[in-house]
Amino acid sequence: MTTDDKFNALVLDEVDGKVVCAMKELTPDDLPDGDVTVRVAYSDLNYKDGMILGGLGRMVRKYPHIPGIDLSGTVEASSHADFAPGDEVLVTGHYFGERHWGGYTQKARVKGEWLIKLPQGLSLKRAMALGTAGHTAMLALMALEREGLEPDAGEVLVTGAGGGLGGVAVALLANLGYDVAASTGRAELHDRLTALGAKAIVARDELSAGPDRPLMPERWAGAIDTVGGQTLASIVSALKFHSAVGACGLTGGNELTVSVLPFLLRGVRLIGIDSSVVPAADRRLAWRRLAEELPMEKLDTLSTVIGLDAVIDAGTSILKGATAGRVVVDVNA
Repeated sequence: MTTDDKFNALVLDEVDGKVVCAMKELTPDDLPDGDVTVRVAYSDLNYKDGMILGGLGRMVRKYPHIPGIDLSGTVEASSHADFAPGDEVLVTGHYFGERHWGGYTQKARVKGEWLIKLPQGLSLKRAMALGTAGHTAMLALMALEREGLEPDAGEVLVTGAGGGLGGVAVALLANLGYDVAASTGRAELHDRLTALGAKAIVARDELSAGPDRPLMPERWAGAIDTVGGQTLASIVSALKFHSAVGACGLTGGNELTVSVLPFLLRGVRLIGIDSSVVPAADRRLAWRRLAEELPMEKLDTLSTVIGLDAVIDAGTSILKGATAGRVVVDVNA
């Protein structure tokens, strides 16, 4: 073993019932089994990462553990038929960074079935400016499209628009010609959301208290909700006939109290968006569409870059709602 074989990783351990984080120097022998070894270039920070770093939600059951639910990088070694050294790849989903060691490391060993080759037109850095957040935004849009949503249908609401998923959703929908209303509780982000393409800004408080009655006046032709709780209840009550909301977050709570009347009298649909277990064909399609349909210059305005040594503090910030846009982690900085 030479010095060149060693690499840095952010490792979680459980000590006296508490999760502690530390930078450690590892070797390839420390990595789990897998048929592809990746030299990691970037990871990112999602709300779920903040929870894992804080030991919340019991998503990690076995320690020591390397967190980071996404990565992009270059194949270093492979016994998988679909990947060869030099291929640029990314990983999202598959409980990566939760049940399996994740991307906050300079080297990872993974199952080839988890990998996607980097779509044409997308760099390793921009892939992580998207990450699970961007992938989920596209999956939500695809779900709404399957329910019949089209650009001329009317206003489409995006909640939690100041966050990474919400910001990507706003830019993506606007670029495809949708009339986007962006909801946020942060006035300082209004100009950014307008620049991303939002035509209307909806104050968080207008939605967070829940609906005044089971059926509110019809407003939304569709919605992508990252908040949950009473905000989601407000959305359901104000959806237009035969329209749908894609639910993909719970920053506002995981309890939902809502009348059945919108479902029975307006035929609205509530669609859960899961980005962990997605058919391979849908996963590849979502990433290809992101590369083709999202303006990369807008994505760049959404993202900031930090090093591995700043991840712990950033994880605390995202749980407090103090992070705007997307945070890319340069694991080699």
